[in-house]
Amino acid sequence: MNRQIRAREVRVVVDEGGGKNTNHGVMTLDDAIEMAEEMNLDLVEVAPEARPPVCKIMDFGKFQYERQRKERRARKQQKNVEVKEIQLGPKTDEHHLGFKIRDARKWIEQGMKVKVRMKFRGREITHPEIGRERLDNIAAQLQDIATVEQRPSLEGRAMLMVLAPSTDKK
Repeated sequence: MNRQIRAREVRVVVDEGGGKNTNHGVMTLDDAIEMAEEMNLDLVEVAPEARPPVCKIMDFGKFQYERQRKERRARKQQKNVEVKEIQLGPKTDEHHLGFKIRDARKWIEQGMKVKVRMKFRGREITHPEIGRERLDNIAAQLQDIATVEQRPSLEGRAMLMVLAPSTDKK
């Protein structure tokens, strides 16, 4: 038998199933273990920081199984948001920029986030305001379907901005 509960006295709660619990009050640890063994269940410490600690008499294997099922269900319902990225430079011409914005619009309409990376090469880094203007211009062109999740920020030789689909859609 592996004893992990260290308190001398514990407050005992019995799991009746169906979300119902009955409080059996404060008793010694030995009495609580004996009570759990009589019921062929496990004594599990659920609130160790309480004074006295709260222990629950329950089927621990069933409890773990139910918890894993809940976690799996939560993972299935979780929506994975894909992040697409477009890269451009401060000298990218308007025609090419139009393609990039069109792609970003398509991805945002599909529910994806778009990371816009402005790469500075050589001495271009001395004029980050050009890149910031470009990124602000892109955000303005996509403001009808996207919101700026991360404002343009300089990270090394690249300026990044993240656009996310607007939540205030029809």
